[in-house]
Amino acid sequence: MAMGLAFSATARTAASPESPDTLPIYRPLTLDDALTLMLTENSALKAAAHEAHAAAQQRRAAIGLRMPQIGVTGAYTYLAKEIGFDFNHLKTPVGEVAGKLLPLVPDGLRPEIAGYVQQLTGADWSIELQNRSVGFVGGEVSVPIWLGGKINAANRVAKINEATVDEQSLQMRNALVSELVERYFGLALAMQVVDVRRRVVDGVRRHLADAEALERDGMIAQSERLYVEFKLADAERELSDAQLQMQTIAAALNNTLGRNDMWRPLTAMFLLDGLESRAYFQELALEQNPLLRQVGLKYRLAEEGVKVQRADFLPQVAAVGGGTFYNYQVSGLLPRWAVGVGVRIKIFDGLSREYNYSAARATVRRVGELRTQAENDVSVLVEQLYNELMNYRNRMRSLDASLAFAESYLRMKDAAFREGIATSTELIDAELDLAGVQTERLQNAYNYDLMLARLLEAAGISSEFGAYVRRPDVVVVSFDKN
Repeated sequence: MAMGLAFSATARTAASPESPDTLPIYRPLTLDDALTLMLTENSALKAAAHEAHAAAQQRRAAIGLRMPQIGVTGAYTYLAKEIGFDFNHLKTPVGEVAGKLLPLVPDGLRPEIAGYVQQLTGADWSIELQNRSVGFVGGEVSVPIWLGGKINAANRVAKINEATVDEQSLQMRNALVSELVERYFGLALAMQVVDVRRRVVDGVRRHLADAEALERDGMIAQSERLYVEFKLADAERELSDAQLQMQTIAAALNNTLGRNDMWRPLTAMFLLDGLESRAYFQELALEQNPLLRQVGLKYRLAEEGVKVQRADFLPQVAAVGGGTFYNYQVSGLLPRWAVGVGVRIKIFDGLSREYNYSAARATVRRVGELRTQAENDVSVLVEQLYNELMNYRNRMRSLDASLAFAESYLRMKDAAFREGIATSTELIDAELDLAGVQTERLQNAYNYDLMLARLLEAAGISSEFGAYVRRPDVVVVSFDKN
């Protein structure tokens, strides 16, 4: 397939005619290179890649819900007073009782026992259990045993969210492929239209020179020369408009590519002689359309929401343990470690569980209806795009016939003008008619390629657009049928 466009040297122009020494330098760019450049440089795709990375990290974070939770705790406390018991107020009653019992003791033992009693009552009868200044460093471990299925649901939700982000990224890539086709071939169309308009201007200028010479010789009226001048001004205005339009599309293409350069598209606009059936693209869309896949993932997400709400009706079991491995003035009466198993069962919470569960089930039914509607909408969209594509393909046949007639008619009028049979007005009109048909053919090919890109986007296979460009049944469209 011929991939190059038939650009003339004058197609490389700015908003006004320039000399060859001031022509801007355009970088050649094939459609495949443009696709590669967009996928690596487009800012929206870079942002989508960061979002996908974040979703993957969140999925990995959900795995941690199954793992033991281990923490280290340190604390220092200064109490208002020590913790303990004070029995000093009992010394006086004890001493009195001992004094009454001493006369009953044999005389030989009385002094010794009296000494013991005196030592006992003179001692401090307070016991300190915990000093007022205390600190410790320890650790704690908790292991979820059964949370009613919430952990499994959380991991499934994280995987669904990651898959949703992937589908959103794919949807964005497909949309950008369609945008690139629109702007890449839009620039190719604009440059060719500029070339067509410049050819018209050059032709009308030649006719104006001929008309001025014929007017001087008295062979035509002044009105015919004025008509040619009017057509020249109109052609120059259309050329200027086309050049401005080309600059606008070039800036839009740079935005899609993530670059700032001046490009010359090398891949020609094209049509296909053969195309798969409408049913083929509809089946692909139901299987691979990223939007439909996202709706399917939302349905799965809603089902997981039902499971999460159902878990609130079930008991939650967890194993816990802890210990200290450094103590500062901590009483030895306190244990240094402890382990246990806890169970939590919610009995009544104002019926919020029941209402949340009912709302989750209603969400599943709602998303199910939306999925059915989305499938129907995508099928209708594919049919619409396919029919428009066929219309542009069929219209090209009549435009080819119109082009052949316009070329033949221009040759006939040019020969008649040289023989003095036709007027310059008729010749200029014939040339303008040819330029109109050429532009219309290019616009029709552009519309066909754009509809093809959007059809592949709806079918979820925008990445295959390059393969369609390289198919053997491709028909390149340029200024003329050749």
